[in-house]
Amino acid sequence: MAQPDLYKVLGVDKKTSAADIKKAYRKLARENHPDQNPGDDAAEERFKQVSAAYDILGDPEKRKQYDSGGMFSGGAGGGPGGVPFDPSSFGDIFSSFFGGDEPRGRAGRPRPARGRDLETEVRLSFDQSLAGIQVPVTLSIPGACGSCHGTGAAPGTSPKVCSSCQGRGIDSQGQGLFSISQPCTRCQGSGTIIEDPCSTCGGSGQVEKTKRLKVNIPAGVKEGSRVRIAGRGEPGSNGGPDGDLYVITRVAPSSIFRRKGDNVEVEVPLTVPEQLLGAEVEVPTLDGRKTLRVPAGTRSGSVQRLRGEGPPRLGAGKKETRGDIHYRFVVEVPSELTEEQSELVAKLSETMNGGDPRAKLFSGGDK
Repeated sequence: MAQPDLYKVLGVDKKTSAADIKKAYRKLARENHPDQNPGDDAAEERFKQVSAAYDILGDPEKRKQYDSGGMFSGGAGGGPGGVPFDPSSFGDIFSSFFGGDEPRGRAGRPRPARGRDLETEVRLSFDQSLAGIQVPVTLSIPGACGSCHGTGAAPGTSPKVCSSCQGRGIDSQGQGLFSISQPCTRCQGSGTIIEDPCSTCGGSGQVEKTKRLKVNIPAGVKEGSRVRIAGRGEPGSNGGPDGDLYVITRVAPSSIFRRKGDNVEVEVPLTVPEQLLGAEVEVPTLDGRKTLRVPAGTRSGSVQRLRGEGPPRLGAGKKETRGDIHYRFVVEVPSELTEEQSELVAKLSETMNGGDPRAKLFSGGDK
């Protein structure tokens, strides 16, 4: 049987650099991977060819021997001068594109896998978000089925060793002059077959279990804050670490304070006399009340800042720091006046006659 041109398999030529060969391989492997093309036998076959070709051309020594006309035999041992196809090359594919490693080791043992991270939401009042609070959380987490003790097989039975891969979880198939290894399609790489599935879990070995725990929400969280609880997510498998739990905070708005980052803002109404003459006004703080001095002539919309008396800052370390409170003054102009008030305002206007304040609108030279 004629040996295939490995360069053509990858769509490159003999002058192509090692980096470009790797790039071509990754592109073709991604396009033809069985997980991306379920049920497409042609894509699966192409994936095998691409993997086998890169096993040779991706190794400088093997590529050199291939270019010089060396033979590559199938099987695990190879013949004199032969270079066998290494099944472990599939590890590169799984780790490069799917963030993990081979599903099973060469001996068919499942590899440790980290549990998935979980998310849940808690609702807090504005005061609770500032002070911090311990809240109960209820989670639904996969756990070992109590009926089959996690085996997936019906009580009184047990999983059978896969006759296709002999329990290794890996199939080795001839492909031209190469031997290709991949997860066993019959047992999906598990090495076992469940002939009589557990009726409780459907053969998965897992059921949803309710888990209740108490979570400490730190002081100073905002709407949408993510509080990480390490190791409280889904359990890992095969000895892998547990995932994390992320608690998303939903904070009810305050009728007085408006949160702005690490600070809060308060709108403070002023009367016209207070705005004109200045005044001392009592304002709310997060801890009680304080008196602010409002200068005469304060403009509507101007802001005074009270430093270090705002919400606690998250992640500030052992030394607790706090944001600020911004007081925004809004002058409330009455919509109606009594006859006496109108007369007083008219007299005030006469004493303050400083010309037409709008005259400058018509004196510009940009017509």
